[in-house]
Amino acid sequence: MKRTILIFSIFISFQNYKSQVAISKAPTSSGAILDFATGTTNGLILSAVSSLPTNPANGTFVVDRSDLKVKMRQNNIWVDLTNPGDLSKIAQNTSSEVGNGVIIGSNTSSASGVLVLEATDKALVLPKVASPQTNVRSPYPGMICYDTVSKSVAVFDGKVWNFWR
Repeated sequence: MKRTILIFSIFISFQNYKSQVAISKAPTSSGAILDFATGTTNGLILSAVSSLPTNPANGTFVVDRSDLKVKMRQNNIWVDLTNPGDLSKIAQNTSSEVGNGVIIGSNTSSASGVLVLEATDKALVLPKVASPQTNVRSPYPGMICYDTVSKSVAVFDGKVWNFWR
């Protein structure tokens, strides 16, 4: 496990020089700090937290285990993005390994998180999935992607897909 983390860290360090990371594709000059291959049926999985972070950066997304909802930090308050879902499929992390997370786009950040994207001129491009409600066979609670058919952000709350425009 530690070897995998070391290799990933070296990869991220190299990509940090370019200030862009592309997953399953070659980096482009698209203005994306993190970009994914097209035609995938995979998405990002949001962190499932037992208690909400007390002072997170605006734009933080989490799955709240206490009320089973996906939430976003906006204007310094937590906003519910879904109704209660079903988190029974979420596996507990029993690893004793801890760290400060990964920062992409900068050497440091005042934000804390598992993955922090820090750039003044680049943005996250979500994985693009056509009709995730029919094409993702076993979605994991907290999966988030961009639905290319409905042209909306889709998140799976463990029960249903939620779409935001």
